[in-house]
Parts: sequence; C-alpha cells; structure tokens
Amino acid sequence: MSLPRIAIATGDPAGIGPEIALKAALDARVQALCRPLLVGDPAAVQLHAKAAGLAPRLHIIAHAGNADWSNGAVNLLDAGDGTNTPVIFGKVDASYGRASLAAARRAIQCALSGDVEAVVAAPQTERSIAAAGIAFDGYPSFVARETGTPVNDVYLMICFDDVRIAHATLHVSVREAVALITRERVERVIRVVDTALKRLGIARPKIFVGGLNPHAGEDGMFGSEETDIIIPAIARVAQDGIAASGPFGADSMFRKKDCDAYIVMLHDQGHIAAKLQAFNRTAGLSIGSPILFSSVAHGSAHDIAGKGVADPGAVIEAVTRLARVKAQGHDRAT
Repeated sequence: MSLPRIAIATGDPAGIGPEIALKAALDARVQALCRPLLVGDPAAVQLHAKAAGLAPRLHIIAHAGNADWSNGAVNLLDAGDGTNTPVIFGKVDASYGRASLAAARRAIQCALSGDVEAVVAAPQTERSIAAAGIAFDGYPSFVARETGTPVNDVYLMICFDDVRIAHATLHVSVREAVALITRERVERVIRVVDTALKRLGIARPKIFVGGLNPHAGEDGMFGSEETDIIIPAIARVAQDGIAASGPFGADSMFRKKDCDAYIVMLHDQGHIAAKLQAFNRTAGLSIGSPILFSSVAHGSAHDIAGKGVADPGAVIEAVTRLARVKAQGHDRAT
C-alpha cells in the first residue's frame, strides 16, 4: 500500500514556517510514514534552506499530480504569486500574510481534489494577514470557508501525546467568547468532537466537558452558565448515545485521564494547559470539515527566523499523527 500524501503549507515566509516545514519534510520519521509535499513560495523555501545550512534537492512543480517521491527529492508545489517580493526575516508585511494563506489555500485545494490525503500548515502571522486586509481569526474558520463548511461547525482540537483538547471558542475577546457560549454551541462542539474522534479510529469516544466559570460555577455560586447551558447540552447529546460528562472545573479537569478528549469553553483554558505540557509538540487539528487539516499551536517566531535553530517538532508531530490515521485506514468522509 502506498504511503499517504500529506501537504505541508509553509506559512509566513518571514517567520520560521518554511524552515520547520522543510526540516519536517526531510525528517526520517516523516518520510517513513508518508510522502510529504511542501506547498509555498520556492524563493522563500530556498532562502530559509540556505540560512539553516540545508541543501535539499528540491523538485519544484506547478501541479500536485507532478510530484515524484521516487528519487529522494523534496517535492515543492509552487504557491507563489509571481510578485517575487523579497523576504526579510522577522518583518510584518501584507505580502507575507497573503503568501501564508495562499500556501494553505493551495494545500486545501489539493486535499479537496484528492491529490493529497491531509494538510498540515506551518505558522502564520496574524498581524501580516491583518495588514493585507484579510479577515482571519484562526485556521478552523479559514478551513471552513475554503471547504464550504459552515464556520460554526469547524473547531480547533489541539493534540499532543494521547491528549486532545477541543475549544468551543477561539480567537475572540473573552467578553465575546462568553456571549458565544450557548446551549446550541456547546451541543454542537460535543457532536463535532465525537464525530472527529470516531474519524480518528476511536469507536466509542469518551468526552469530558469543562465549565466556563471558576470551579464549574460551584452549583451556581460563581455563575449560572453551567446549570443553564452546559449541563442541558450534555444531557441532550447523551440522548443520542454520546458519552460526554461534566462540567468539570478547567483548573482540575486535565488531571482526569480516563477520556479521549477534553472540551474547554475558552481559548486560554486549553492552550495554557497544552503549552505548559508540550509546547514544541502541540499540533492543532481543525475538526468538522471534510478534510484532515492540522496546524502547529506555536507562532511564527520572528525573533529566531533565519537563524536555522527553529525546532520542527510540532510540524513533525502533526504530520506523523495524520499519517498514522491515514495508514490505519480510520479516516472517512463525515
């Protein structure tokens, strides 16, 4: 059986994205599990390769179908816009924002057309994307729009080791996030997580749901969202056989180990826990769309861009995780 093909979008050209994407494509663990396809601007990849002291044999192609993994070369699908904008390491610029999303978009198109089985995206820089005038609040909503999926049906699940943490809200202010926590939204994210876990090969997922307030509201002493919103949502999905329990206090929930995924209400409830435990090994999975799409949970690290010292661990983790899913035959359209 052929190894799965996985596209790696190279992210912000001025950040560490092209460097860690290339390092991942060259990694022996990655090559043993899949056929990696870099997607990005060849000039940026070559610049990062030189800065990192790497001399890969690049096979630059215009169409994914022209990829050839038989000769040991690194396949690079050209997603450049033809403007040949010079890359200055560590700089915020609109052109770099457009380039990072162009690479991700091209990779997603490859997945939708069946040219690759999954996509991993290196980090982008939201300030550069904003400078380009592009509305962007994270990869889940971007993946939703690019795949024609309702934005409210795609969520972020960050993964490391055997831990999976899904988020009911993401890149919005805390004030807005609290307003977004409705019974319908909590029920929807539980259902999407259950479906995603089954897609990843877990036949009967067990899900723990966190609270919004301190100590999960302490029976209404610290807020009513748990009793009014979260508990009814859990009860509703239980009627359909989904094994979700909670709500649990977000400060203690992660000590509970007998589950397949945790759900948190707010961005920091999940990200702080993940980054404290596995900063360079954390990958983000956008769940709910028709494709397998993962990204890294860290940023573009402008301070070390072009120095050749960036750790590709999170990209390698994301690629190998998806490669194992595909190789085991668990994934299916949902």
